[in-house]
Amino acid sequence: MNTSDNIKAMVKEKYSEIAIQSKEINQSSCCGSGACSTEVYNIMSDDYDQLKGYHSDADLGLGCGLPTAFAGIQPGQTVVDLGCGAGNDCFVARNETGDTGRVIGIDFTPAMINRAQANAKTLGFENVEFIQGDIELMPLKEHVADVVVSNCVLNLVPNKQNVFNEIFRILKPGGHFSISDVVLEAPLPESIKNTAELYAGCVAGAILKDEYLNIIRSAGFTQIKIQQTKPIQIPLDILNQYLTEEEAKRYHTEKTAIVSITVYAEKPQTCCCGSNGNCSSAK
Repeated sequence: MNTSDNIKAMVKEKYSEIAIQSKEINQSSCCGSGACSTEVYNIMSDDYDQLKGYHSDADLGLGCGLPTAFAGIQPGQTVVDLGCGAGNDCFVARNETGDTGRVIGIDFTPAMINRAQANAKTLGFENVEFIQGDIELMPLKEHVADVVVSNCVLNLVPNKQNVFNEIFRILKPGGHFSISDVVLEAPLPESIKNTAELYAGCVAGAILKDEYLNIIRSAGFTQIKIQQTKPIQIPLDILNQYLTEEEAKRYHTEKTAIVSITVYAEKPQTCCCGSNGNCSSAK
């Protein structure tokens, strides 16, 4: 079984490789992981081209939703993007916050931060900054963000409760998040769950949807709602690399559902709890 430190080291190594790849290469694999399919497989079927502020050089094709489109970002707000990659969602968010706002991207991988900073310099954005750090222990003070967004990242993190506790801590009272992530509607086969390559590929690290929502509740968030759901299909030639013939048959017979959700939640204006949640008003 992979330990937390092993998983983090593997994710950092894999996403350092992805940082220097093209979007086309990333789209031909499972979330850029390198488990390549003979058919083009892009986990994110949503199209960023329709969003104002989109810059193709910052899009590595690694998302599983459009959280910034659902986040309700207003001019002048401070937005934090978790797992910012090359800055794709940060630049869309910056279009919404305008010159008077602030956008902060955090990523675990120095190579991603370097690429994002280069993109921001090219675009001439002075109110978008990128910080290298672990989102389980964010290098930010409490109550700094009006909005938190993230796109297909928390499934990579070993301790998701820590991340949502940290989101609660950095959000201002009354702030909210919109996060796209991969979750399960039925358990995955153990042979997939224990595969490091598919963990980096946004699949093996996913947990059951109900468990995911309960983690959000336990962090203290309220007004939790799913804004979008869409199915994710893993190509057979990828699955066949990790499953026996019998496991593959069982996988398809049981129709294990892997889905992308975009989920919204709010930090209460006033709350009796700390960053570990358990507010009496939590739903």
